[in-house]
Amino acid sequence: MIHDATPAAQEHHHFMRSFLMDQLSVKEESENRPFSIRAAGSAHLRASANILISKRYGWRGYQSSAIPDIEISDSVTLVASEKDTIIGTITIGFDGVNGILADELFLDKTDQIRNSGRQICEFTKLAMDSVNRSKRVLASLFHVAYIVAKRVRGADDLLIEVNPRHVGYYHKMLGFQVMSSERNNRRVNAPAVLLCLDLAWAHSQISRFNHEEDGMEIERSLYPYCFSAEEESRIFHRLKHYAVR
Repeated sequence: MIHDATPAAQEHHHFMRSFLMDQLSVKEESENRPFSIRAAGSAHLRASANILISKRYGWRGYQSSAIPDIEISDSVTLVASEKDTIIGTITIGFDGVNGILADELFLDKTDQIRNSGRQICEFTKLAMDSVNRSKRVLASLFHVAYIVAKRVRGADDLLIEVNPRHVGYYHKMLGFQVMSSERNNRRVNAPAVLLCLDLAWAHSQISRFNHEEDGMEIERSLYPYCFSAEEESRIFHRLKHYAVR
């Protein structure tokens, strides 16, 4: 299986490098505690992200591999931090020459989506500190990753591999749909199913809660906690500016 690396994908490698120098900051309104979201460009940030990943995956009894020590062109790792403490991390994987990690277990499903003409990406190594796991931090981390995946890189579908026990959570919080039956994921030594999120639908939910107030108090998803349209536009144009530098 070979997936061609397009000139656009190579160009966006320069975007990643530029993005590493910039920091996107948001404020935790419910607790008035500021936190920042940035790309894990330094060895220190990547090491801190790996510590959090190892801690959270180990607590659940999963095996975990470390994110690479240096940035690679087909992925970017984001971290959320409060002062100097990493409180969350997620890695965005882009489809390219080497495919995506989900191909290892779900190639029949990932190729099915590719063959339909849709561009895929995946989110992996999501970890949140148990003490600071607020909905706004998690939603903000997801929203920045969404902007990079959908608006900057043009992905149509987002894939994740999760333990069957967590399917309900991801469906309720973000609207993921089940794409496969249960299979054994040897990378984490645990069962997994493949979930898919149509990023156009995610966009509709983000937009919906930018314009609706009625019912937000009973909404259980993460979408009401995402950035406003103005904040998303500011972040996107900053990233787009770096992408062409």
